[in-house]
Amino acid sequence: MRYEPAPLTRHLRVRQDRGHTVLEFRGEIDIAAAAEIVPHLDMATAEPDARVVIDLTRVEFFDCSGLRLLYRARHRTADGSGSLHLVCTHALTLRMLRVTGLSRLLPPWPTLDAALEQPESASGPV
Repeated sequence: MRYEPAPLTRHLRVRQDRGHTVLEFRGEIDIAAAAEIVPHLDMATAEPDARVVIDLTRVEFFDCSGLRLLYRARHRTADGSGSLHLVCTHALTLRMLRVTGLSRLLPPWPTLDAALEQPESASGPV
């Protein structure tokens, strides 16, 4: 089953780019936004060979609900032959990723192009 991109919603835009499903989170990612995003995240990561990029460049607020979404995506893609990349440049979100240790599991890329150009075995910048 292939994932069909969702229409633009308040907190999420899903699209295909260079063979990857790009989940672009938008606005305030809190518990309400997470409830909206989870079904799309699960569909995008359902296949063992899923190639997913989560783009946080349009996020204005990111709390522990957002971290749970990233951990969920990482867990769902860790055992398969696919890939998961993260795009993030917001200083406070990057700090949360470092403090929680998630940046070691899912290193953030500075741009969508940088994330999309990585070989499938790479999970983040060196």
